[in-house]
Amino acid sequence: MIEILSVTGPASVQDLGRFDQYRFGVGTSGAMDDVALRAGNILLGNDENAAGIEIPMLPFKLRFDRNMAFALTGADVEAEIAGRVIPPWWRSHARAGEVLTIKAMPRGARLYLTVGGGIDVPMVLGSRSTQFRGEFGGWHGRPLHVGDVLPCAAPTAVIGELGVEPAEITLARPNAAADETIVRVVIAGEYDGFDAATQALFWSSSWKITPQSNRYGYRLQGPAVKPEVPIEKRSHGIVPGVIQIPPNGQPIIQMRDAQTSGGYPKIATVIRADLWRVGQARLGSKLRFEQTAYSDALAAETEMSAYLDRLRTNARLVEETRTCRYSSPISRAWR
Repeated sequence: MIEILSVTGPASVQDLGRFDQYRFGVGTSGAMDDVALRAGNILLGNDENAAGIEIPMLPFKLRFDRNMAFALTGADVEAEIAGRVIPPWWRSHARAGEVLTIKAMPRGARLYLTVGGGIDVPMVLGSRSTQFRGEFGGWHGRPLHVGDVLPCAAPTAVIGELGVEPAEITLARPNAAADETIVRVVIAGEYDGFDAATQALFWSSSWKITPQSNRYGYRLQGPAVKPEVPIEKRSHGIVPGVIQIPPNGQPIIQMRDAQTSGGYPKIATVIRADLWRVGQARLGSKLRFEQTAYSDALAAETEMSAYLDRLRTNARLVEETRTCRYSSPISRAWR
């Protein structure tokens, strides 16, 4: 088990999400940066859908009640345990009673703490993710509080420390400014309802992520983009990544906790391979949209899959090498 000693903001238990409940009006939830959660679980030899803790604000502190492996992935991080510095995108080991302190996130918006075996909360509607709107899943359907004691599943047998290259380096977008996240999108259903000048404004503008943004949606600030004539539609199905334009002309990107339907006109949709980039964009930073063809969206997904495949392969080879080393007669004789 692990005990939460300090928490700021809506830290929550998340896995990859629940994807079979849309027809019942239940959104996906799940990690805002699913690549980081997968990477953490790969480092630990877990099922990649194992639940971890999504940490959007600091400081955060917890105590391990037994020896176990853990990993920190996602945002860049300043963390330590028992006086040892823990690098980002790194697997380490805690001894029973040790306290992990996460002090700062110099870059990125969300950190993922995964543990060997995963956080063992009950499955609800096919997922362990916290569903804030419905108040179910995760740990009692709510953000974590000080004093919460989370159960952990039986750990996998991993040996030693191990780090991997962060996704933001391997999957970096070319020509991206330090203070701006470029996000690839495909045009959506009502795109043609905006005139050419407004479409050009949408592509050329730098959009600020406002403080009203959260897991439900990112509300952006910039020049107003409005359709040629008001578009009124009945509520219809929407998915995370859809960019809606409400009457004030300020885009909203639907995120992991978004509702399953909406009636605002849709100008574009963030491709699935870039949703994690949006999840790591900080409040107050800027987004810029880049129009992408469907075929390029599929290619981007292939690139992301190849990155994860390399992580799986490298982690497996390291474990096999270490297992051979520790199980050899010579090694046993020296231990």
